[in-house]
Amino acid sequence: MLYRVMTLSHAHVANRSASMSTGLVDAFRRFGAKPKNPCGGRSAIAGDGALVLSCSIPRFRRPAPGVLRYEDALSRDSRGGAGTALLEAHLTLARDAQLPVRMVVVADAREGKTRRKVYARPDLVGRLTEFDGDHFIVDFTRVVVAAKPAATGSRKRRTL
Repeated sequence: MLYRVMTLSHAHVANRSASMSTGLVDAFRRFGAKPKNPCGGRSAIAGDGALVLSCSIPRFRRPAPGVLRYEDALSRDSRGGAGTALLEAHLTLARDAQLPVRMVVVADAREGKTRRKVYARPDLVGRLTEFDGDHFIVDFTRVVVAAKPAATGSRKRRTL
């Protein structure tokens, strides 16, 4: 039996049709949030209460159809410090209050390119499914927007 292995590429996660490459602050702003560190902020709480999470492409996988999973650990960040402590506080809040999670994708610069690419993904909403104080998992699914009902009947003519 042959199995097809699907790898997540930059295009699968960034989904250029959903968002344009932008800066980190602008991507967070798209969700109504502002990172504490404009150069490398990892999380913020948006005005609507959602957790906005900065995600790195290699940490994504697809565990099931329609689900994009982000899995990471706080201990992976060797810098630690205030950014990691803030992310831990945000993840704890998201877990305890069952907050929705919004995704900002950060694609590291490829060889020969000087800038990283940052994308806001407004078409996906996540839920924190696991957080033990270090390791965390967020499952993202596509937002389904209800279509507006089609107009029925004939149009009335306006007369002056």
